[in-house]
Order: sequence, then C-alpha cells, then structure tokens
Amino acid sequence: MAYWLFKSEPNAWSWDQQKAKGDAGEEWDGIRNYQARNFMRQMAIGDRAFFYHSNKGLEIVGIAEVCALSHPDSTTDDERWDCVNIKAVKDMPVPVTLKQIKATPELAEMSLVKSMRLSVQPVTAQEWALVCKMGGL
Repeated sequence: MAYWLFKSEPNAWSWDQQKAKGDAGEEWDGIRNYQARNFMRQMAIGDRAFFYHSNKGLEIVGIAEVCALSHPDSTTDDERWDCVNIKAVKDMPVPVTLKQIKATPELAEMSLVKSMRLSVQPVTAQEWALVCKMGGL
C-alpha cells in the first residue's frame, strides 16, 4: 500500500462533501499538473490518503482511500488528463495543521512542506504513521 495526500480548498470541495459521496467515492478531477497526474497513475485500489483543506483551514481533516484506478478525467476532452476516484474512510480525530507539521522536525522533508502547491502528493510510510499519531489515530 502507498500513501498520498490530496489537497482541496474546502469552499470548492470539502471533507464533508467527500464523506457524503459514501463508498462510491468521487473523481479527483480537474488536476492539470503533470506531476500530480503521474502520481495518480501510480495509485492502486486501497492506497490511503490524507485529505487536506488548503487555503482555509490548512489542516489534514480526514483519511481517504483510492477506490478507482487512474482513468480519463470526465471534466475534459483532453486525453492528457487522468484522475482517480477516492472515498472517505474516517475523520482525523484531531485535525493536523500545517503549522504543526512544519514544527515537527521528522516531517521537514514531507512534500506538503517542500512542494506546497502540488495538489496530489506522495507521503512516506514514516510520515503517514507520525501524522496519524499526531491526529489521534
């Protein structure tokens, strides 16, 4: 299993909206960055991901799971762009803020710290375990 982080502005797509989609999940569409697209092409069913509220909140609020492999993004006819589907798994008992992550030396190399603008990012197993612990899991 691999670990990831998906960033969303809560006014555009919130954790509550993601949870409302249930087990069917939702396309993680609209990504127009080659690196983020390539990460989605690497994902497998069952991979876990942090759901991060960007701009407003700046915190990891939930755990999601990849529930459909990379496929053409339905929001464009441009065949260069793919997406995966994700479903909500559980709330983060205590949201983990960007400020907390930046203040944790063991997370200094985390993509969230180093590649702030990237909307789909890999997370190492060690980063995953530490952030989950920080969030009460």
